[in-house]
Amino acid sequence: MKINRIVIKLGSSLFYSKQLFNRRAFLSLTQQVCDLVKDGKEIIIVSSGAIALGMHLLKLKERPKELNILQAAAAIGQNELMNVYSRYFKDKTITAGQILLTWDDFDDHKRYLNAKNTILTLLKYKCVPIINENDTVSVDEIKFGDNDRLSAMVATLSGADLLLILSDVEGLLDRDKKLVRLVREITPQIRALACPTQKNSCVGGMITKIEAAKIAVNSGIPCVIACGHGKNIINKVIAQPQDNGTLFIPKKSLKARSRWLAYGSKPKGIIYVDDGAKAALLNKKSLLSVGVTQVSGNFISGEVITVMDSSGGEIARGKTGINSKQLEKQKGQHFEREVIHRDNIVIL
Repeated sequence: MKINRIVIKLGSSLFYSKQLFNRRAFLSLTQQVCDLVKDGKEIIIVSSGAIALGMHLLKLKERPKELNILQAAAAIGQNELMNVYSRYFKDKTITAGQILLTWDDFDDHKRYLNAKNTILTLLKYKCVPIINENDTVSVDEIKFGDNDRLSAMVATLSGADLLLILSDVEGLLDRDKKLVRLVREITPQIRALACPTQKNSCVGGMITKIEAAKIAVNSGIPCVIACGHGKNIINKVIAQPQDNGTLFIPKKSLKARSRWLAYGSKPKGIIYVDDGAKAALLNKKSLLSVGVTQVSGNFISGEVITVMDSSGGEIARGKTGINSKQLEKQKGQHFEREVIHRDNIVIL
């Protein structure tokens, strides 16, 4: 497996312990990044830590529940966090570039492509993009697991060869607290091994990392969850992914537009289909209204929606050719007009 372009997600827990900045961990990881860049690798960092740093500067002992205080902490912390990165990389003659993203930047296809082009241009000039959620303006996204998911979405957007999620745990553990080295499929049993974090300064936990891994592997990108405190951990993962942390094996690769349909755009509604329609979709056929059993949400023609089977499992996402009000009237009936054309469907 050739690995050249890597998205590395650095969790808050790597750099902060009891509200104290772990300088040694920061220097170790950034030095590894510098070495890889000078060796010709393309590195994209998705960095948590802005809110945790802002909490420290505001002398807050616990993560605030009020949105305005969270956003204030993010505004203060993001500036300081980027200064720390910039100073260190500049000393190593490497330039860092800050990119702050929200769901809207992924949801709108034009903005999605603009973000992609900016990242690829920074990589072309041997710079290190440092990406974070734009927490100061994002209302919906300052919540459970956003940067794990963000790192996976950045990996799909940039066409990465590997998503590496580093935190303070060695990977996914089984019921006996033994490391799970390899995951070929993310099943309900795998999800059951995860639990949310209980830490005061950060959000997420293993469950959001597994969801991020699902996005990556369904886009054809391998994902490794590992402990960032291990010596030379990034190089070790690149050399032997299965021997360092938990490796999630990818499925077949999706084309760029299909990746956006599947994970870039936020679904505006849900439709449920019968077994016949499900079989047709799996055979790469268009979705017709006769196979639709239920419509949920308000959406217009051209928006991305989720397709569920009769048991409530997500089977596909696609760009609809009809709005929700029309579909509500036409569901279960024969109409020539497609609900979703086969070229606008991604099977998950």
